[in-house]
Amino acid sequence: MNLAEKVKALPLTPGVYLMKDRLGHIIYVGKAKSLKKRVQTYFQHSKAHSPKVKRLISNIRDFEVRLTDTEFEAFMLECRLIKQLKPLYNKKMKNPLAYTYLVIRNSREGRRRLDITNDPAGQEGDLFFGPYTSRSTVEKTVQGLQESYRILCSNPYAGHSPCLNHSLGLCLGMCTGSEDALRAYNAVLDKIITSLNGNPPVVLQDLEQRMTEAAEMHNFEAAAKYRDLMKTVGSLIRNEKVIGFAEEDRNIVILEPVNEREAKLILVKGNRIVRDTKVEAPDADRNGPDAPHKLHTLVRSAILGTFRPADPAAPRLQISRHDIDEAQILYSFLQRSARSYLIVPEHWLIPGHEGELGEAVEGLIAGYVRAQNSAGDQDGPDA
Repeated sequence: MNLAEKVKALPLTPGVYLMKDRLGHIIYVGKAKSLKKRVQTYFQHSKAHSPKVKRLISNIRDFEVRLTDTEFEAFMLECRLIKQLKPLYNKKMKNPLAYTYLVIRNSREGRRRLDITNDPAGQEGDLFFGPYTSRSTVEKTVQGLQESYRILCSNPYAGHSPCLNHSLGLCLGMCTGSEDALRAYNAVLDKIITSLNGNPPVVLQDLEQRMTEAAEMHNFEAAAKYRDLMKTVGSLIRNEKVIGFAEEDRNIVILEPVNEREAKLILVKGNRIVRDTKVEAPDADRNGPDAPHKLHTLVRSAILGTFRPADPAAPRLQISRHDIDEAQILYSFLQRSARSYLIVPEHWLIPGHEGELGEAVEGLIAGYVRAQNSAGDQDGPDA
């Protein structure tokens, strides 16, 4: 069977595809909501293909697929396979050392400085943020913040004369030994730390105000610069939220549609799938009056049979650079609209809280039905 025939035979279902070269080596792993539609795009002549994709296509001699029941499972499987197989063309998640950290370092002189590193190990007192998957985003953010807040001092420990960047308006004057400049500098670092820690994003508020003022002055170049910096800062803040989400080691229950008659019940601990099973999709009109009760009992039993109350003495989970991709997938998935999921607090797993758990499971099932009804309305009558 040639590649064209192989593509035609693919199903319109979720899964992962593995592209191979002439030696049978896997050179790329990708995921798809619809395998047939996605894989077809590689074998259609398109000027929209990037140079990277064109190079990949020129080396494809075969492919294989691994089917999944849901799009979410395809995302998670793709991530695991990339880490396991390290394909040539999957650069983003191939090497865990590629992850980048933003760090506030303490110097011998007691002055803090903003730095970028690939190594999360540091000296006592160093404060790390990350890991981040895009070093260029971190570099752009740090450079932009240093310029905008005028903390790009080229000789911060001089203590007697202004540096070159001070004359360019990029340095507050720490190099002159000014106590006022040092206090202003530390205030800026505190703002950055506050924002990245998930507290009020004061840095974004500052940048938005500056962008508005620049636009009012018709300085659209400066306004665009602040707008772009807001985007990169925002991406780092969202990443910190992902890490905080994963560190909570939540118990998560997901109901994801497979087809009109089936759904997938997925239980996630932290950012790992610990149980998944197909269930009859909740639809009282089709399944009869007892169907919602049966599904309710099944979901409740799965929760109590899988999750356990956490040990209060156990240390807080620290997410590693190896976990960040799975955490990002899960966090992004749950942020989408029309998703039916439930986060199970630890105390619901303790006897005496059956009522709270039961009500939550009812809400999960009702949310699934609403989401599917909404999706059906958007498809239109002929879908």
